This record gives sequence, structure tokens and C-alpha cells, in this order.
Amino acid sequence: MGTRIEHFECAIVGGGLAGLCLAIQLADRDVSVVVFEKGNYPFHKVCGEYISMESWPFLESLGLPLAELSLPKIDRLGITSDRGFILNHSLGMGGFGISRYSLDHYLFEIASRKGAHVIQECRVMDVQGNPADGFQVRTSAGDFTSKVVCGSYGKYTPQFVHLHENNISNTDNQNYIGIKYHIQTDFPANRIELHNFSDGYCGVSKVDRDWYCLCYLTTARNLIENGKDVKQMEEAVLFQNPFLKNYFQNSKFINPQPLIISNVQFNKKQTDSNGIFLLGDAAGSITPLCGNGMSMGIRASKLLAEQLLFLFSGKQTYGQASQNYRREWDAAFGTRIRAGYHLQKLFGKSRTTDFALRTLDKFPWLTSKLVALTHGDVF
Repeated sequence: MGTRIEHFECAIVGGGLAGLCLAIQLADRDVSVVVFEKGNYPFHKVCGEYISMESWPFLESLGLPLAELSLPKIDRLGITSDRGFILNHSLGMGGFGISRYSLDHYLFEIASRKGAHVIQECRVMDVQGNPADGFQVRTSAGDFTSKVVCGSYGKYTPQFVHLHENNISNTDNQNYIGIKYHIQTDFPANRIELHNFSDGYCGVSKVDRDWYCLCYLTTARNLIENGKDVKQMEEAVLFQNPFLKNYFQNSKFINPQPLIISNVQFNKKQTDSNGIFLLGDAAGSITPLCGNGMSMGIRASKLLAEQLLFLFSGKQTYGQASQNYRREWDAAFGTRIRAGYHLQKLFGKSRTTDFALRTLDKFPWLTSKLVALTHGDVF
């Protein structure tokens, strides 16, 4: 007897934030959906763990009881230079903090309860096929077929996904590393801070469980020049910023060993690859200063779900769904991404950063405008 092959209308590679949100929306409309997740919930991820308030109503509509979770509401911003200057400003719309450890687990439970088939500890080895004939998905848990495949696999592109050649090299010829800790420290719950250092910056803000997220991005070169020793790099580079030095030396680290991702590149964006729809960081890693990549991933799931539902109901073709998704994606994120790339160039360089912050401090209306560019409208 041959091995039974399961069939679904939609297969999602990666059970992160965007993938789970997409699965919930499709399951809500009785679309058969399977999610392949290599991890086992709950688990930690390198992430700034700040979500702008634009996403609050949508997450509640999925069934996430945000109002009951006593999450910190964040409405103040501080940005520092390694020369000791700090710019303080209002965040306008603001956001809230929640760890990926908690958030992804909540969404996994909602998706499972609503009928999505989430397979944990499952690696996708290959995807073959096309929109006309359907797709075959080969995984460590067996083989599956699906009418539609969506990639929500994060920053690392699997071998079966082929990006356009002009998307392969990153925009500034740099490889980055992301490093995250959870700490307990003396810090206002309604505040988020960005601390600059040579070739990098670090965010600090409150999440759930009385934890604070301390997450930083820097070049791989910084790590290599410090013998690939994270602690040595932190003391030699990050401690040049007096604010960061204080947090590292006067906080309790929940786990002294950091969570690390490497080979992060900020590529140009694309929303499909050979018939596979892409969303979240799979569509191209989003620079942190584009404005809360978590909200952008959540919103992308809504944009894609709307197009897929039209496709499954026969109201549009696969090609139309792909074209419409790309157009909606560009309209929602184009300005934010362009602003983020330009803003990022102001950070991580001692003199430039210090000058920019002191200038912005004299023109609060300009600071407000830049903050607004990194937050979208409520959806």
C-alpha cells in the first residue's frame, strides 16, 4: 500500500506571526489549510517585540484577547547617541509590547482551535508544481498536495524558493546579526528606546511577564573583529554608548545566553516566487526602522488572505490574485520601507547620529513626521 498524501487548499511554510495570522483567516472561512513549522511552540525568536497600535483591532478580530493580557502600552520614544545625547519624543499612535514566545503560542492555539492543521517540528524539504496543476510539498512529516503554497519562513530563504537575481544581494553590501535578550530592569513601561553604537543600534522596551526586550542589530564585521565573541563585542562596542552600558551592567538577564541570528540581509522585496506567495520577512527582510516589522507582517497576512479568498471562491485567477496582492502590498508598505532605508543610514555612525538627533531635538514637528512614517493606519 502506498503512503497516503494529504491534500489542502493552502499550505503555509512557516508558522511565525504572518503565517499563523494567514492560517486563522483562511480557517475562519472554511479553507482547508496546513502550516508547517520547524519549531515547537512556545519558542523564542530574535525580534524587537514592539507592535504598533494599528494592529490591535485586527489581532482582536482573530480571537486574541489583548485587552485581557495586561500588556504595556508604549507611547514615549527615546533615541540616544554614543556621545551621550538623548532625544525624547512622543510616539503618537504608539504601540504595545508582547514577546514572540507568548504571541506566537497564542496564535498557534487559535489557529488549531479554528481548524487549521499546524504540524510542529516539521521541515519542508521541497516544493514542486505550479498554479495550474497544483503543488506537491515534501516534508519531514510526509508528502502533501495543495492548490496554493505561501512562504512565511522568515529571513532565511529555503533552497526550493528562487528569488529574482537582483534581490539576492543586499542593499548596502552588509551582513548583519541580530541578538536578543530578555531582561528585568528599571525602565518605564510606556517607553521604547533606541540606542546607537558603531555600526548598529539596540532597542529596549517592555513586553509581558515583567520582561523587557533588549534586541540589537549590528554588522557581522563587528563580531568578527572581536574574535566572534558576543560578550567581548558588547563590552568593546556597545558599551561605548553610556546608556547601553548602564542597561547591560545594571539589569537582570533572564537567560545570560543571547538568542542570535546571523547572515541577515535587507533585500529588495518580492511577493511571489514561481507561484509561491511570500509574506512577512520571506518577502524580503524588513529593516527595523521601517516601523515595526511585526505589524507589517500581520497586515501582509490580511492583504494576502483577502486575495486568496477571492481566488478560492472563483472570483479571480491565480495571476490576478498575485498581481493584486503585489499592488496592495506596495500601497501599504512602499513609503514605510523607503523611509526606513533612509532613516537607517542616520544610525550607527557616531558623528552623523549625534548631529541628527541634536537637530531633530530642535524641530519636534520634523521628529513627529518621521515617527508617523514608521506607523501605518489602523486596519
